[in-house]
Amino acid sequence: MNFVIYDIVLLTAFVIFVSIFLYRRKKNLKREGFLILYKTSAGIKAINKIGEKYKKLLNVLSYVSIALGFLLMAGMLYLFGRIVWIYVFNPEIVSLVKVPPIMPLLPYLPQVFQLNFLPPFYFIYWIIIIAVVAISHEFSHGIFAANKKVKIKSTGFGFFPFFLPIFLAAFVELDEKKMQKKKISHQMAILSAGTFANTLVAILFFAVLLLFFWIAFTPSGVIFDTYTYSVVGISAITSVNNVHVSNISYNQLLSLANTSALADVKTNDSEYFITENFLTQQKNNQGYIYLYDNAPAIKANLPNTIVRINGINVNNEEQLGKILMNYSPGSNITITALNGNSYQDYKITLGQNPQNKSAPYLGIGFMSRGSTGIFNKIMSWFSFKDSNVYYKSNFEAAEFIYNLLWWLVVISFSVALVNMLPVGIFDGGRFFYLTILAITKSKQKAEKAFKFMTGLFLFLLLVLMVFWAVGLFK
Repeated sequence: MNFVIYDIVLLTAFVIFVSIFLYRRKKNLKREGFLILYKTSAGIKAINKIGEKYKKLLNVLSYVSIALGFLLMAGMLYLFGRIVWIYVFNPEIVSLVKVPPIMPLLPYLPQVFQLNFLPPFYFIYWIIIIAVVAISHEFSHGIFAANKKVKIKSTGFGFFPFFLPIFLAAFVELDEKKMQKKKISHQMAILSAGTFANTLVAILFFAVLLLFFWIAFTPSGVIFDTYTYSVVGISAITSVNNVHVSNISYNQLLSLANTSALADVKTNDSEYFITENFLTQQKNNQGYIYLYDNAPAIKANLPNTIVRINGINVNNEEQLGKILMNYSPGSNITITALNGNSYQDYKITLGQNPQNKSAPYLGIGFMSRGSTGIFNKIMSWFSFKDSNVYYKSNFEAAEFIYNLLWWLVVISFSVALVNMLPVGIFDGGRFFYLTILAITKSKQKAEKAFKFMTGLFLFLLLVLMVFWAVGLFK
């Protein structure tokens, strides 16, 4: 049975269990805004004990936590500003984004929106990560509060009923009156403690992820991105699938190309190939089109994962190039490639390299994946896999566990960042207010700055949603 079925059954069972649990304990529930809170006293003794036992250590970590809070707030403001800039000034990129800018990370979100650059996100991942991230975040608030002599009134979980009773969060309820009487630095230490804990969790599991990667995977092949292709003027095309054409339009070319899996395209002096999928990805604004070169790889319909050449293992792009250079144009080689879940041999005659007639030519290409964008840079920090290397799992559950750890690291760090936004609903909101209060010594100015930042953030969120919605219809 497919794992997804087990996962959906687990999700359904969890929803039923939580619904029954909340119904039977209606007296313990309290509505606060969009949340339904379930309050308990679980963990309070442990929190108080840690807060009192490690006073000196926590006093030192308070300053680290505050400094980290400022750093994360600055980083998040920069990232949010960059996102707004991209949405407003790069509409062609926005039109490709299917996921709305305001969207909680729910189970199966990458699969539903076909975000192929992200690993799958299952319910079992979600529930484990929520437990680790939320509990560590809130207990850290509690430990620092206990250290600063702020009473903890209750602990518990919050539920968002609009997402079924599954979208939950942990909380630690503090005595707000005592909290507000504490020194500004003490309050800031308590407020930033949650993001401090999330950052520590991200660092810890990043190390675990790195170690697990070394243990669980072995480089076992090369993944190429495309067959080589050339730019050809559409007016130069003379035939498609042996059908003579003259002054063919883009739509006519598309109509003729979809009659076969691999369409043969000829000009007066060259032969090319095109697939319907490759053609539909292109926007013909200048009268030119990309066509696959008449090369050995595409003619053999070679899959994009090469594992051996004439029985010699190929583990990376550089090694692939060195092995091919041992042969001459016209040499017959056997390439073993991964076709679906099985290995298959392909008999290929190497061609002549167009730029060096004495060099062999297979006709495959590798895309440059330099981390130029903000999102790409961030994602590259959390990945150890070379996108052009095929990694073989050393045991059956390796990929599943790796993806779980990957999501845990990414979400922990993301929560740390987002929570320090200087907006009312986040810890960063009051953290920002206290910062302005410490600078100006004026509650009135701090209140105005706090309201301005919250209003600005909500306005920019509205801008993001508008540009995202407009992009959907382009």
